[in-house]
Amino acid sequence: MNRRNFLKTGVLFGAGSFVFRSNYTGKIFITDDYEIKKCRKKLSSLDLNLKDKNIDYIIPEIGKSFIGTEYVAGTLDVNTKKEELVIKITGLDCVTFVENTLVMSRLIQKNDTSFEAYKNELTLIRYRKGIIDGYTSRLHYFTDWIYDNQQKGIVKDVTEEIGGIPYDKTINFMSTHKKSYKQLLENSDYVDDIKETESEITKRNKFYIPKNKVDKYYDYLKTGDIIATTTEIDGLDVTHTGFIYKENEETYFMHASIVKKEVTISNVQLKEYLLSNKKQSGIIVSRPQNI
Repeated sequence: MNRRNFLKTGVLFGAGSFVFRSNYTGKIFITDDYEIKKCRKKLSSLDLNLKDKNIDYIIPEIGKSFIGTEYVAGTLDVNTKKEELVIKITGLDCVTFVENTLVMSRLIQKNDTSFEAYKNELTLIRYRKGIIDGYTSRLHYFTDWIYDNQQKGIVKDVTEEIGGIPYDKTINFMSTHKKSYKQLLENSDYVDDIKETESEITKRNKFYIPKNKVDKYYDYLKTGDIIATTTEIDGLDVTHTGFIYKENEETYFMHASIVKKEVTISNVQLKEYLLSNKKQSGIIVSRPQNI
């Protein structure tokens, strides 16, 4: 999954905002003073009494604290000249909601909610091998995000083990839609790198649960599981992300909704939510791991 919002295709994803540059410990990140202030305040409000709880207990608590936060797309692609860590918590898209919730939950388990720890953890999760090395080091496709973060021990793809079926698909959306990515138009080397990444993603064994059968797997899904919606769109792996949220033995979807324009919990169960979108074909499930 890549992080842009394509109105022409109706694809749901993206990250970004207006921001400016600053320095920290020799590295570059972009944000503004307001976002820094809000982020520090959010971090200081995290409940460290939860540090001994399992990650699947902490995630819904952090996720619910973002409910009502505005949906804002495109925040990671404001500066197309240089790849830098973007910090924005007052406006989230589906991926940045997942990232921020996961990061803050992990910081609680680490018993370190400092701003420095937050930046380091966000970099670790957002970039390949946790290293910022240009535009293509960002994990644009969400199945690649899952794969890389599984290698780091942060999440585990459990789709196959709970009964998922093969998800065989050629991934090439970014390289075949260069006009939608200014960075790719301006740097041909990026296109070659993206093609290489797409080839690797295509070769990997991927699994999914078809949306019309999702309810048969409710018992295997846990609150806090990260789900990504697979798609019928050519060349693309997934279109949307969020968390499983269970209440009264029913299974809902906690996510940053482009329809609701805010972070929310679906008012219908997961299967009904998926069936309402023709482009969504099913789900991939990854389970955050305890520190």
